[in-house]
Amino acid sequence: MIDVIVIGGGPTGMMLAAELRLHGVHVVVLEKDAEPTGIARSLGLHVRSIEVMDQRGLLDRFLAHGQKYPLHGHFAGIDKPRPDRMDTAHSYILGIPQPVTDRLLAERASELGADVRRGRELVGLSQEDDGVTAELADGTRLRARHLVGCDGGRSTVRRLLGVAFPGESAGTEWLVGEMEVTEDPATIAAVVADVRKTHRGFGAGPLGDGAFRVVVPAAGVTDDPAVPPTLEELKRQLRVFADTDFGAHSPRWLSRFGDATRLAERYRVGRVLLAGDAAHVHPPLGGQGLNLGVQDAFNLGWKLAAEVAGWAPEGLLDSYHIERHPVAADVLNNTRAQSELLSLRPGAQAVRGLIAELMDFEDVNRYLIEKITAIGVRYDFGDGHELLGRRLRDVELKRARLYDLTREGRGLLLDQTGRLSVAGWTDRVDHVHDVSEELDVPAVLLRPDGHVAWVGDDQQDLLDHLPRWFGHPAADQVPASGQVPPKR
Repeated sequence: MIDVIVIGGGPTGMMLAAELRLHGVHVVVLEKDAEPTGIARSLGLHVRSIEVMDQRGLLDRFLAHGQKYPLHGHFAGIDKPRPDRMDTAHSYILGIPQPVTDRLLAERASELGADVRRGRELVGLSQEDDGVTAELADGTRLRARHLVGCDGGRSTVRRLLGVAFPGESAGTEWLVGEMEVTEDPATIAAVVADVRKTHRGFGAGPLGDGAFRVVVPAAGVTDDPAVPPTLEELKRQLRVFADTDFGAHSPRWLSRFGDATRLAERYRVGRVLLAGDAAHVHPPLGGQGLNLGVQDAFNLGWKLAAEVAGWAPEGLLDSYHIERHPVAADVLNNTRAQSELLSLRPGAQAVRGLIAELMDFEDVNRYLIEKITAIGVRYDFGDGHELLGRRLRDVELKRARLYDLTREGRGLLLDQTGRLSVAGWTDRVDHVHDVSEELDVPAVLLRPDGHVAWVGDDQQDLLDHLPRWFGHPAADQVPASGQVPPKR
């Protein structure tokens, strides 16, 4: 039997497959498209996703194909300079087209041994006590212990599960594509600057190889957003808004997107889970969509692997929904807010002006930047130290760099005292005795996703917390105190 079937070979699915393979999970990825689409719906990675790639040793691959842009405040397109203090070692946005991100994550999953099968479409699924049966369009049936739907906003998995997807339907639609143009780039830039004074959803920018990426409001909302627009439709809308079509020709791809905003009621139904756009859709304001999905996978991967391996403590897999559902709800709400601030209505413009003034306060600007880039996310682990529940930025140690120690996706006790022990959990948690001038706590226990699970210097307190995230100690190991923690 397969351990996990992942439906969908986009960035969320491939990130999840790679995370599962780090722990030896037998993963099969089923993607209905025979070939990658090449559509660049996302144009970059935010800080938290950059950190995720760094934590797994992938960042150099992405940097080789991307371009760093200075991190700054841009909530609803309101430009403000970056605050002086940002809680990250990566204060930049990485410009990188989604097809490149897709390829790099697919290569990573394959290198680690994921079985990726393209041209395989899911049409049915059923659950039993011991597994899930996936039925494919070609009549094939596959059995797995778990299945994860990473198959986009029109998720077949979500529909087959019957999970409600409440929210708002699209009220506005945009046309987007990459194409060649005959108009002079300087003229295009001047026209775009003029149009954006009144229509901020309009844009056209060079891609650096003679082609332009063009975004323009559509004439209305289509009945089937999956049907791409024609070049003539896009040119017609360009003429409506800019009085010119820039001589657009030879499109590489054309697509459309809307401002539908929806959030799945549940991320888990038995042995089936949802991640990425299958669990949430929202307008692309702030460029958060792909990043949110990759971070879903980063949260889910180690938990699902622990469930497969048999050491997951009770409730660990359910914590995926508990932690990630509120994060998605917050993203939906901040894109709703940004949409309102882009409106040309006098009231909305008055609020926009007020927000722009508030963003001149450094703390407000930092708060909004941390929201968009996801470095402000804090999971609710209960009362405790201010670091508890937050991801820990990459800090310099005396002998290493923190993120260099997280490549294998295991837990990590960073111990500056040298007096602590993870005996009993050494098959799941690494113990590193090192010091950092940037870390003003005696020791921290990090989950495999880099979030702080414990802070302190008391061995018994550590033993009380390890089982919450890493299960019972191995039968052939004894905790440092000689006592086995009680079952939780």
